Amino acid sequence: MRKWARKIAVALSIGIVLTSGSFHFFSKAASNAIPRSKVLQGAKQSQNGDTNILLLGLDSRRDNDGNPLPLKLTKLLHVGPASIGGYNTNTMILIHLPANGKKAVAISIPRDDYVNVPGYGMKKIKEAYGYAKYAEDSRLYKEGVEQPAREHLARDAGRAAAITTVSQFLDVPIDHFAEVNLVGFYDLANALGGIQVCLNRAVNDQKYSGAVFPAGLQTISGVDALKFVRQRHGLPNGDLDRTHRQQAFITGVITKFRTQGIFGDLSKLSALLNVAKKDVVIDSGFDVLGFLPQAKALTGGNITFHTLPIEGYVMRNGQSVNLVDEIKVRKYVQELFNPKITDSKPSPKPKPTKINYANLASGKAVDGSKIPCVN
Repeated sequence: MRKWARKIAVALSIGIVLTSGSFHFFSKAASNAIPRSKVLQGAKQSQNGDTNILLLGLDSRRDNDGNPLPLKLTKLLHVGPASIGGYNTNTMILIHLPANGKKAVAISIPRDDYVNVPGYGMKKIKEAYGYAKYAEDSRLYKEGVEQPAREHLARDAGRAAAITTVSQFLDVPIDHFAEVNLVGFYDLANALGGIQVCLNRAVNDQKYSGAVFPAGLQTISGVDALKFVRQRHGLPNGDLDRTHRQQAFITGVITKFRTQGIFGDLSKLSALLNVAKKDVVIDSGFDVLGFLPQAKALTGGNITFHTLPIEGYVMRNGQSVNLVDEIKVRKYVQELFNPKITDSKPSPKPKPTKINYANLASGKAVDGSKIPCVN
């Protein structure tokens, strides 16, 4: 079975967050329609006015009620049946919104980082959700809890574990989260009518992901968009380069919002809401209307993307994992969140993820802004 991430599914989470607060009445409709979770109630929150939002992309071939995705759809997406994959969070991006209005910071967390998962020991960070979900599902099954209630409760246990693991690993509070399931990406791509991306060079990964694309700027949608973010074979940095694909896709989504007038078009907002109702879960305390000013700033390009550093690749329990230096990672995050903080021996300012911006006509979006070109 081939392993692959659903990393761009995070784009759906961002899309819903960016659009759901555009009108007051629409915000109320979104609040009532989008599934919500109470897992953050009572959790430690940011105290200085900043906001941290964790975006989770869930790699599962089941819908939010635990039902297998239709076979016709899984064949179309080339993802295999429900028996493949589990409940890994193959996408994890932490968005930091400073209270002072400065640029937001989006940090990709590599899915194979080897960290402490509370209650389960050292595991890949993507596995925290699945371990907790399975344990709770087993307990509820023995108690006679039936579906879909059992699925909803078990997933809440998974969400809580994933959020706690990320929060402890990075030593930061998580104020809100947005989770999107596997099919959500496909629905988003169709709803937006394609996203512009740019490749540094042509790729041919027909054997694995099926990705066959020319170099330069191009519009992708549906299955092609899935292939774009699925590819890791043939890329210089493998899975880490897929995080760059994900970041490039998110940039394309933000550009789409800006150029297509999503904020002022109720019909487009409604179409995205229909996607959110079945593919997205957000926390119960998320005030989408109050988030509107930051959302508009993000669509204006007021955000930078970064990827957590790793120390190398090692084998643990028969698996290839990313070795990480927890102290270094935490310092890296704090310097991004608080760039003015220095110590007696200041370290170099963290550099953004290496995304090359094309200086060619083919690398420009329809509104003239630059589209990031990636491997």
